[in-house]
Amino acid sequence: MGKISLLLGALAAACLFSLAAGPAGLAPDIIWNLRLPRTLAALAVGAGLGLAGAMFQGVLKNPLADPYILGTSAGATAAAVLCFLAGVERTSPVFFLAVFAGAFGATFLSYWLARLAGRLSDAALVLAGVAVSAFLSALVMLALTAARERSFSLFYFVLGGLYSAEPGVLAVSALIIAACGALAMARWRALDAMALGAEGAYHLGVSPERERALFFVFACAATSAAVALGGTIGFVGLMTPHIVRLLTGPSARSLLPAAALGGAALLTAADAAGRTLFSPAEIPAGVVMALAGAPFFMWLLWRGARGRA
Repeated sequence: MGKISLLLGALAAACLFSLAAGPAGLAPDIIWNLRLPRTLAALAVGAGLGLAGAMFQGVLKNPLADPYILGTSAGATAAAVLCFLAGVERTSPVFFLAVFAGAFGATFLSYWLARLAGRLSDAALVLAGVAVSAFLSALVMLALTAARERSFSLFYFVLGGLYSAEPGVLAVSALIIAACGALAMARWRALDAMALGAEGAYHLGVSPERERALFFVFACAATSAAVALGGTIGFVGLMTPHIVRLLTGPSARSLLPAAALGGAALLTAADAAGRTLFSPAEIPAGVVMALAGAPFFMWLLWRGARGRA
């Protein structure tokens, strides 16, 4: 309980930082009309990405698994940009279904490519995810080039800017992320069983294939809801599970809610930092997370290489 309280304290501090920081000070209109919706959006997006990262790492038994690295975010972003250009409303069910389809399709493609060599290795999964992400990112850039009159707002969305969070999109995305979290928590024992390997899971009455498919759906749905709200924001799902695992241990029963809280706190702080560090210029939250997450990713690669040596 004390460790969860620590996460709640970090979350409260991040929220206060987000609401108070900025050149306009504590003007009530600025707080209620601009900072509060943006803070709520950062909380929802961060929680969704942290939760998705914990699920991907658990079900794949891969410390490098993350919606950004697997191509899940890129697939969702590509689908979202195509919907924008086609004139689909962000609050439309078609929009959310298309973004989920893009996220799931990209994730499945990365997983399938990584399995072509037979054994699913960390390196193969990362390389497949990078290839899928690069291809989808090129398609997004091509679409932005073709639609120059709308390219600025879409470009900011692709960079992970939270300034355009609409109340309707926020409500739907938060509901989807909460539902995914509840469904994942209802199956935490299955996620723990999968950590024992396929044979150990079967001995406990758990079907690894079925549970892997279910958690893929939960993680892709949470990621797609986060992307629909906040655009492409990487490394939250990579960093958060590693950080909170030091507090909670490996069991999914405590790791999943802790990852949601930690992801919410991390992204809220990153968004507030991007608004204040170079004021009046603003750095999108996705850029701030890339600056922090890329060195963390390299450290994980270095640690893994040392462990194999």
